Amino acid sequence: MTPAARLSAAIELIDTIDAQRVPAAKALKEWGTAHRYAGSGDRAAISGLIWDVLRRRASSAWLMEADTSRARMLGMLRLERKLDADAISALCDGGRFAPEPLSDGERTALTSRSLDGAPPHIAGDYPEWLDAHLADVFGDDRVAEATAMASRAPLDLRINTLKASREKMLPRLSHLGAQPTPWSAIGLRIELGADARNPGIHAEEDFIKGAVEVQDEGSQLAALLSAAKPGEQVIDLCAGAGGKTLALAAMMQGKGRLIATDHDKRQLAPIHERLSRAGIHNADVRTPKGDADPLADIHASADLVVIDAPCTGTGTWRRNPDAKWRMRPGALDVRLKDQAEVLDRASALVKPGGRIAYITCSVLPPENGAQVRSFVARHPEFAVVPPEQTASVLWDKAEDFAKAALQSPEGWLMTPRRTGTDGFFVSVLRRVG
Repeated sequence: MTPAARLSAAIELIDTIDAQRVPAAKALKEWGTAHRYAGSGDRAAISGLIWDVLRRRASSAWLMEADTSRARMLGMLRLERKLDADAISALCDGGRFAPEPLSDGERTALTSRSLDGAPPHIAGDYPEWLDAHLADVFGDDRVAEATAMASRAPLDLRINTLKASREKMLPRLSHLGAQPTPWSAIGLRIELGADARNPGIHAEEDFIKGAVEVQDEGSQLAALLSAAKPGEQVIDLCAGAGGKTLALAAMMQGKGRLIATDHDKRQLAPIHERLSRAGIHNADVRTPKGDADPLADIHASADLVVIDAPCTGTGTWRRNPDAKWRMRPGALDVRLKDQAEVLDRASALVKPGGRIAYITCSVLPPENGAQVRSFVARHPEFAVVPPEQTASVLWDKAEDFAKAALQSPEGWLMTPRRTGTDGFFVSVLRRVG
């Protein structure tokens, strides 16, 4: 397919996503199935165009003064891909499979309009109802923070230290462009261009043998900040597919007791194969059965309970940009209730002197600092561990991390703009009473 034909296909797909209200990933998969002639490079390029349009949906429409699939595509090419009007016009020449030529109004918008004067939610590309929340945490920096959350994320890998080291894996994955992550001493990063295909990491021998796992550096840091230690009893209360479970197991060096569970047994399904591949033998996966409590035998005995809390996922907009446009205020209310419940549940599992690591992939204050303050008010036997103490596990990076991340009395907030990671909040609470 020519670049112009890819552009036409992407515009049509955006029309489909809008009209049928389907997730972009589903629409892309169905399009690929129906258009077998499109090669992997074509599919990657079309996917990249669509994800970038979703990332810059509001600002692109503002720039073009029209909220159509074509207008958003043209605006994105100017704002995100940095193409000038002539370059865009060359793609839209009206030829076979190419978009129609630019109108006089479109060319004028591309050459003379900018985001100057655009409201923050337009310039930052996020739903207007979230503006007050983002202003609360970022203030006048919210447009810059949100713009960074609209960028394409790299592919981050975590070294499974039970099987390998970063020094060993770096040359073995150099053909993928892997480089050390800035903060995590056990991470590798593969930067991805706008049209780049995701590297086939799942086909790599080192992945198949469990030496590396896909995990954002922010998620790696969240696990490290929990300070799980060999010999401890650790409970991963919202284990899901097991990303942080694997990281915790490596931190524990296979020593101690690691219990992984989740309220949704479907989420737990992949964890068994992942644990086996990683060579982890001290993990006890407890799948819920009916109304029975899978942790009924645990009473105030855990050294550490890790809560990878259900949240709005605002910190992962780089990887799932269409999710932010589907998000509604009611979703936040539901998540706040879920978080309070899982925190209360964790409180009964922790022994005196033990701790809870509360983690969200959200940047919204109600899910983060406010949720922690509410928990401590309900459970005065818990106190927040000062964030500067938790960062000490990052060793020589602790001081620089403290300068980069947002620190509050309740914990750390990482963001794409500040730390180059997904958005993660981490608070560690110790049972002192």
